Amino acid sequence: MSSVLSSEDQRAVDMNAVVQKQRLQDFWFHKVTLSFSLLVLLALLGIIGSLIFQAWPAFQKFGIEFIWRIEWDIINEEFGALIAIYGTIMSASIALLIAVPLAFGIALFLTETCPVWLRRPLGTAIELLAAVPSIIYGMFGLFIFAPLFAEYGQPALQSTLGQMPVIGPLFGGAMNGIGILAAGIILAFMVLPFIAAVMRDVFEIVPPILRESAYGVGCTTWEVVRHVVLPYTQKGVIGGIMLGLGRALGETMAVTFVIGNSQRLLPSLFAPGTSIASTLANEFGEAGDFHLNTLFALGFLLFVITFVVLAAAKILIIRTERAKGTKT
Repeated sequence: MSSVLSSEDQRAVDMNAVVQKQRLQDFWFHKVTLSFSLLVLLALLGIIGSLIFQAWPAFQKFGIEFIWRIEWDIINEEFGALIAIYGTIMSASIALLIAVPLAFGIALFLTETCPVWLRRPLGTAIELLAAVPSIIYGMFGLFIFAPLFAEYGQPALQSTLGQMPVIGPLFGGAMNGIGILAAGIILAFMVLPFIAAVMRDVFEIVPPILRESAYGVGCTTWEVVRHVVLPYTQKGVIGGIMLGLGRALGETMAVTFVIGNSQRLLPSLFAPGTSIASTLANEFGEAGDFHLNTLFALGFLLFVITFVVLAAAKILIIRTERAKGTKT
């Protein structure tokens, strides 16, 4: 009897040792993963802190008016961010207006109607487009797209949309192939693969039984997408669009090649302009002390714009989820 008890006691001791070892492993695993998360947070705070520290002289001199000041006079050290902010927002908005419908159509085709033999090579081609360096897009935009756009695209837009009463001034002016509109189109080429790839992946996670049930009651492909796929994947779709927008807002080299890099604020989308990223790329190398502080201020504003956009997307998702709950 004592031998049986001793074996049971030994088993209990062994089990207790295993439990203690597992608890120790969980403890260290939690601490290591927590340190990784805190490292990312510290890096973000470090970036924000360094931007604010370097940009403080510019904000101290110009105040909040720096955001809507138009001047950009390097000689007299009179600076304003409005021209760069305008170019950044307009080029990114044009890119999304073009890329989102195209990406939605591509993702819909790949997941719903594409033949099986074509699905893999077409999906791989889209992913390869996302891997093309931005400078290649810039070279393509400057040496191939811009001449064709000046010869065929801009005259067509000016003769059609340029004659309309409200939006006509947006498509007027000199037609040289570069400008804010050209930058927006090149950005659309760049963000299209990212948005399409994310949309395709989230469309594929929809349970097949939901699709089959909808088709079984007589729904068309568009009805299945509208009433089943999109509601199920709404967060992923918005996330893909925000990923593309973040890429468009911060893109540097491709925009620098085709936007014109002019510190002028003109109503025409054909006119050359600038963006925050292209201004930083062009002027960092030759900037003096206060000029450098101003460039850091532009970088901080770009960070704020990106943060506001992502926060707005998060709020939109939360409100949409609450609306679903009230409807049900």
